Amino acid sequence: MSVRSTTLPKPFHQAVVRWQETFLPDYDLLQENWEKFFPTERKFELCAYRQTGMCTEIECGEMKGKPKFNRASDMQPEQAHHLFGAIRAQASTEFGSIQQHRLTLARAQEEEEQFWILRMMAEELRHGYQMLHLLVEDDWSSVSKESSADLVEGILSMNTGSHLLGAFNVDFDSFIDNVVFCGLIDRVGKYQLAMQKVSAYQPMAESMPEMLREEAFHLAAGVVPMRRWVTAAAKGGTFVTMVDLQKAINKWIPRALEMFGDERGGGTNVRYGLKPMKNAEAQKQYYEEVAKLVRDLNLRYLRARAEKLSHGESEAALDRILQGEVVEGVRREDLLHMPHPEFFRRRGVPAFRMVGAEGEVFTDLAAFRQHLVRSLPDSYRASRDFREYQEALTQVVEGTLQAEEAAGKMPSLRRVGGACPCSKSVRWVVDEPAVSAA
Repeated sequence: MSVRSTTLPKPFHQAVVRWQETFLPDYDLLQENWEKFFPTERKFELCAYRQTGMCTEIECGEMKGKPKFNRASDMQPEQAHHLFGAIRAQASTEFGSIQQHRLTLARAQEEEEQFWILRMMAEELRHGYQMLHLLVEDDWSSVSKESSADLVEGILSMNTGSHLLGAFNVDFDSFIDNVVFCGLIDRVGKYQLAMQKVSAYQPMAESMPEMLREEAFHLAAGVVPMRRWVTAAAKGGTFVTMVDLQKAINKWIPRALEMFGDERGGGTNVRYGLKPMKNAEAQKQYYEEVAKLVRDLNLRYLRARAEKLSHGESEAALDRILQGEVVEGVRREDLLHMPHPEFFRRRGVPAFRMVGAEGEVFTDLAAFRQHLVRSLPDSYRASRDFREYQEALTQVVEGTLQAEEAAGKMPSLRRVGGACPCSKSVRWVVDEPAVSAA
């Protein structure tokens, strides 16, 4: 199998470049320092990659075994509609992630970690570019009344607060968010890309391998710094404490779980061969995988505190600590914990239930609010996003708003068109004069 690359038509390519100049101004700095930080990696290129030689038969669902679709117009209308929504949402998340990361990129304590995040941002730009390419190269008029220019402009005009998935409408408060977001939210991205690799739409499937390869680095950009931080915390480092990490995990895992969609859904995507798993199944696998990451971080913390423990001894010691024992001076409350999957949810089956981080159920709103104070980062609780959650929660508890209605309002979408030149960049690009046939 080989990989071929292509670019968007010039007006759309230039539109993305203008967007990059606004939201990723350090792009040239990354290119200048690429060989210093990534000497063995292929130089970054803004283009769309397609893997050739992949399976050409539908791999799951009712049409399993039939040829995959190369054109949206050949698909069933509802099938094309679901696919179109997925591509558009994927594009929104890629560009939205960059807008979030840029807020706190300069706050990194280590230059290496800063360039890791910068590379991740550039690759997210390419992923968004890849999704735009899928929208532009095919005819989606059967499910969308928008022109290619309108589709591209609509996505590039989104800002934090108007993206299609809630996790990408939450501002970052510190570089801890940059790192934990990579370790947790990009991990959801890995699941989505892996499922879409078997898509019944051949161009989508062929887009996934290179995106997955790049996504693996994005996870490392989160996991490696977290490992360093827990080791430093165990040795008395106070830059990023275990409490800081726990609160960040509590902030992002609820949003990550919601990215899989309502736990009762996903069957349509499976039936049409667009994904191999329903929402609840993929969400459960993700939660279990993150639990393994948290255990790994706890083991590294324990080994740094008690260096004489062997690998096997540290595994056993960790289990005893989690059961309530104190081993080598380490207590259960010193370690990281997975928040309950129903904690702080605002979408899906558990939306607006007053469930604590350890699964405890609250019946008193004031008590639950105090629990959130103890469980979430101080800076996040001062945000508009958290205020709107509290307002919706209050209405749900008082019975003036149904949980499903409240979920539909979270977050409150506020499109910010025209906030920067790039939001109208598609319109600004002048097409090249037609070449005379004479």
